[in-house]
Amino acid sequence: MTVDLAFAEGFARTWAADWNSRDLERILAHFTEDVVFASPRIRVLTGEPLDEVRGKEALRAYWRQGLERLPNLHFTVEDVRASVDTVVINYRNERGQAVAEVLTFRDGLVCRGLGAYGPEA
Repeated sequence: MTVDLAFAEGFARTWAADWNSRDLERILAHFTEDVVFASPRIRVLTGEPLDEVRGKEALRAYWRQGLERLPNLHFTVEDVRASVDTVVINYRNERGQAVAEVLTFRDGLVCRGLGAYGPEA
């Protein structure tokens, strides 16, 4: 799948709306069953020595914890980039922290993602 800027911008709008709805199934609908997602927040939320989760069920369990622990979660997209098969979404979370989500696509769905965090606001 080749990603262009129009696709990336549309995806970012939908992605943010889905997260802001707090509807886990809407969020997960964009991901493959074999997705791999890496984030330094995985250790924080799960208490496990993990830097990534593998598979949609593991991602569901991780994000369910995040949604439960962050009742004010809200994402505001600031910038979107596109590259070959990847979308980069730069956004601010509910604490005003700068975050980048890097999402690689296969057959129209995200198969690999990672979250990268800037300093706290």
